[in-house]
Amino acid sequence: MTPAINLLKKNKCEYKILKYEHDPLNTNYGLEAVEKLKLDENQVFKTLLVELSPKELAVAVIPVCKQLSLKEIANALKSKKAIMADKAEAQKVTGYLLGGISPLGQKKRLKTIIDESAKNYDCIYVSGGKRGLDIEVKPNDLIKLLNANFYNVCA
Repeated sequence: MTPAINLLKKNKCEYKILKYEHDPLNTNYGLEAVEKLKLDENQVFKTLLVELSPKELAVAVIPVCKQLSLKEIANALKSKKAIMADKAEAQKVTGYLLGGISPLGQKKRLKTIIDESAKNYDCIYVSGGKRGLDIEVKPNDLIKLLNANFYNVCA
């Protein structure tokens, strides 16, 4: 069990675990999940960390087939600007490895924005906390568990 799955269990949320064999040569983790699990690329979401100011990180959860708009994530979080967080810092703060960063069960709860396209689905897929592990979850459960907001943050 990962911290992400433990959080869902603890809060009695509905979820499904989906596993696949991760190819260590593949660094496009989200699209690998889409291909191996045969899912809609608009329904599989990646977890990205941004830096709003030194030492202030936030989370964006967006479809794997989209690009994050740094301007829109900054607007959503009422910040002057946002840049992509340093990879090592993202791993340290979340407690997860790149390609396995889940929005759930991070070591420290960060401000989180979920792209509003998630509202188009009864469930979406996010990383379960390690490479080769995704979780099917309801967008509104993510909003509640993460104290997050929906916002259009894709470019």
